Amino acid sequence: MITKEKLVFRTWEVICLEKLAEIGKSSAKKWSEALGMNHPNSLAKVIKRITNSMPERLLITKGSRASYYEVA
Repeated sequence: MITKEKLVFRTWEVICLEKLAEIGKSSAKKWSEALGMNHPNSLAKVIKRITNSMPERLLITKGSRASYYEVA
């Protein structure tokens, strides 16, 4: 039997940050492809929620054409 103390709940934002830590610094397109998504816009709301709720965990570097993301 599993007790509540042994359960670890992971949100979609935490799962996305773990995948970004695996692949390193990347654009939204490469990050979404690593998660198995077809289009980078599907990750846009997740990025917005991460920057609003836990901005200290995500570093955003603005490039000339695209932004690059990495885990802080």
